[in-house]
Amino acid sequence: MTNYTLQASREWWSQRWLDLLDSYRFKKRLERARNYSRQGNVLSIEFKGAKVLARVQGSEPEPYKVSLSLEPFTDEEWGYVIETMSKKAIFAAKLLAGEMPQNIEEVFTANGLSLFPFTLSDVRSKCSCPDKANPCKHVGAVYYQLGDRFSEDPFVLFKLRGRTKEQIISDLRQLRSTKIDVSTTQESDIQQPITTNQNTIKLDSFWHYTEPLDSSLVVIAPSASETVLDVLGAIPLGKEEETVVNITSGDVVMKYLETVYQDVRQKAVLAAMNVGEAS
Repeated sequence: MTNYTLQASREWWSQRWLDLLDSYRFKKRLERARNYSRQGNVLSIEFKGAKVLARVQGSEPEPYKVSLSLEPFTDEEWGYVIETMSKKAIFAAKLLAGEMPQNIEEVFTANGLSLFPFTLSDVRSKCSCPDKANPCKHVGAVYYQLGDRFSEDPFVLFKLRGRTKEQIISDLRQLRSTKIDVSTTQESDIQQPITTNQNTIKLDSFWHYTEPLDSSLVVIAPSASETVLDVLGAIPLGKEEETVVNITSGDVVMKYLETVYQDVRQKAVLAAMNVGEAS
């Protein structure tokens, strides 16, 4: 499997972790560390608080002891991070699904922190082997193994910063539930009693206006000489056989619509002026 294929199969946070090690200038030592990781030389990895303790089989019969850790965040710093996380449900949802939110780093940088180490010097490592270089190939093998662990469980990275999965999820749930309770209480406090309208609506006379119209409301009836029908022109119907009086079907329809229009116009004016009501 090529390096490109391996990178494509890793989660972005896992690759971000390994990119830091790949920036190490001693490439041959990195290659040996990568081979140690692939060949199963890392016999065990366990966490002791925020520190990683591992046993790596080297050239000697007795496995070497490796320790690796990052600077853990304080309780106060984690409090700020959890508070920022709780403001967006997507963070809790993604982490519960075993995924690292794409913009998770923004949460930490907003509080003056960095989830990932900036340089290899930010990673505290120690090995019992005689190699004075740091990281040695045994430390590098553990580093690569942690990258694979991150792909399986992104909370491993948080554990290196001093918080377990259970702690983070518990704190998130507690903060979000507290905010929901406070929001509900505030809404209930500002709710005002709904007052009913005391005015009774009389449906029978709702559309009737018995008072004289104000002069400003009186409108001049449109001229009967020109209507909308005149503006639209004749209906474009196909000519049929003409009658004895030489009137086409279009003329008949126009004549009928004109009669309807005049009748509707007259009734509209009378209704507006409150004239002609049945007694």
